[in-house]
Amino acid sequence: MSDRLADLRKKFTELLEMPKDVVLDLPRITMLGDLEVEIVNHKGILSYTPDRVVVAAEVGTITISGYGLSIASILKEEITVVGRIRGVEFNHQ
Repeated sequence: MSDRLADLRKKFTELLEMPKDVVLDLPRITMLGDLEVEIVNHKGILSYTPDRVVVAAEVGTITISGYGLSIASILKEEITVVGRIRGVEFNHQ
């Protein structure tokens, strides 16, 4: 997406007071302490081990690192990872 189009969509979102994550197709990441990460608006799992989960998003990848990680639930647009979370990293494309 061009920068100009992205700026226009952002201004449109602010004007109409619509949720930015929905209009801009961004992931919403919610953490519950160091025990759980929920990602809404994901595009699938790229890799999974007990130490690292990599999730695709429209604008890049989200890497969850920790130990004893497992996927508690996965739906079309929502994924929940549980375990001992050490970090969440967002990598732009």
